Amino acid sequence: MDGSLRWTNQELFRLLWPLILEQSFNVTIGIADTVMVSTVGEAAVSGVSLVDAINVLLVIAFGALATGGSVVVSQYIGRKDLPNARNASKQLMYASLGVSVVIMGLTLCCYRLLLRLIYGNIAVDVADAARTYFWISALGYPFLAVYNAGASLFRSMGNSRTPMLVALLVNGLNIGGNALFIVEFHLGVAGAALATLISRAFAAVTVMVLLRSRNSGPISLRGLRKTPLDPAMIRRILNIGIPSGLESSLFQIGKLFVARLVSTFGTPSIAANAITSTIGSCIYMPGQGFGMAILIIVGQCVGARDYMGAKRYTKKLLYVTYGTLLLMNALIVVCMEPLVRCFNLSPEAKELAKGFLLVHCVSSSLAWPLSFALPNALRAAGDARYCMLLASISMFTVRLSLSYLLAFGLGLGAMSVWLGMAGDFLVRGTAYTWRWIHGRWQTKTVI
Repeated sequence: MDGSLRWTNQELFRLLWPLILEQSFNVTIGIADTVMVSTVGEAAVSGVSLVDAINVLLVIAFGALATGGSVVVSQYIGRKDLPNARNASKQLMYASLGVSVVIMGLTLCCYRLLLRLIYGNIAVDVADAARTYFWISALGYPFLAVYNAGASLFRSMGNSRTPMLVALLVNGLNIGGNALFIVEFHLGVAGAALATLISRAFAAVTVMVLLRSRNSGPISLRGLRKTPLDPAMIRRILNIGIPSGLESSLFQIGKLFVARLVSTFGTPSIAANAITSTIGSCIYMPGQGFGMAILIIVGQCVGARDYMGAKRYTKKLLYVTYGTLLLMNALIVVCMEPLVRCFNLSPEAKELAKGFLLVHCVSSSLAWPLSFALPNALRAAGDARYCMLLASISMFTVRLSLSYLLAFGLGLGAMSVWLGMAGDFLVRGTAYTWRWIHGRWQTKTVI
């Protein structure tokens, strides 16, 4: 099939709306945890926020492997090489499960040490909440890895509806679990962690059952246990996954340094930062969906050697991303006061959160699509190392350095973190655009 005819507007719409809804459901899980835990107090919210910052770093490997597998499988599908696409799918599942079990074991052994090393001396009640949430959430790493891998396989086939439906079920299960464990049984942060653990286990089992069924589509995991490890195929996945994982890991390490900076300004700043991140994540929901679509579509176009199609679809999706984020940010600004009131914050924390949100909305409207959606097109073409280098350099030379300079040099406090983020967005968005326009990504080889 001609790549230029592969994705009509109707097909793009069928791919996009489930991706956006899925991201909405996934973000809702985090919001539900934060809102319901906030009824316990600011210490609970702060503890969950600090652990989530570490959890993101630890589970990056799962997302990186899923990205690498999605690119490889999408390119094979674009080339119409279904046997290799199926083999790559099974190797992705092996790698994801193995890596997640190792990370879970290490985390359960070292979670107390990690909290002390990263955050130092924090309030006793915040530390207690963080330790409880950390070890329970670590038990869910293998389930999360399996779900991420399985969902990425469905998306690579152009089937974004199935992962969306699974996310809907998981979202409902998590919210119900929060109500049961936090409100009814009064388990606090432990209840939020248990609800998330159970919902992740359900998601993993569900995608595995669906991918092993006869109606899964061109990609199936039937015969998984009889399929031997294929080191060459795993290397293809890792050639994308490792740079993506290193990029995200270094990015999150930088964010942990920034989180430590925020923690020095007291519990109100920590809570305001957590709430701003939670509300701000709503802004990214559609953008992340568009980014996933770019990864899938450009991957298939590059597999079919249709570089003009890759450029055309990337441009179209970036336009849609910009328009959607502008609308989302405008709604956040208009509804800022009632949104912040949803959380049980002190007056000081509420005022801080509103200031943080305003900076966040402006900067994401200007540069988020070029900073986070466009690099998916580069990764889909195999240009993952450039994305890794640029993101890492920008994080440490712009976001981190600028945050500390503004915090201690100009005395701007926790606001410096959000101003540093804005500078990072602008720098990396400019550099990714330059790379895409000059076409070096067309010389890369994945399969």
